[in-house]
Amino acid sequence: MSPVALLITTLATFLNIYMVLLIIRFLLSWFPNLNWYDPPLSILSQLTDPYINFFRSIIPPIGGIDFISPTIAILVLQLAAGFLTGLQRQFLY
Repeated sequence: MSPVALLITTLATFLNIYMVLLIIRFLLSWFPNLNWYDPPLSILSQLTDPYINFFRSIIPPIGGIDFISPTIAILVLQLAAGFLTGLQRQFLY
């Protein structure tokens, strides 16, 4: 495997793992009684909030509920991972 293909594979894997973390964060945000200062949740929040906050600054919550910005954030990651997967296939064949 060439170094470029290895780099693309690593980036695509990272994006897929980060997408799973975003989905977990999105689902956990539906539970208002969670303490986001507990270690596992605070780590998840520190990892995902900067990326989601970028989309929140573009699209504000509607009616106090924020469904759109996490959805768009996940969609952008899916598009980037799909693009990298296409590049990966190109370098492997």
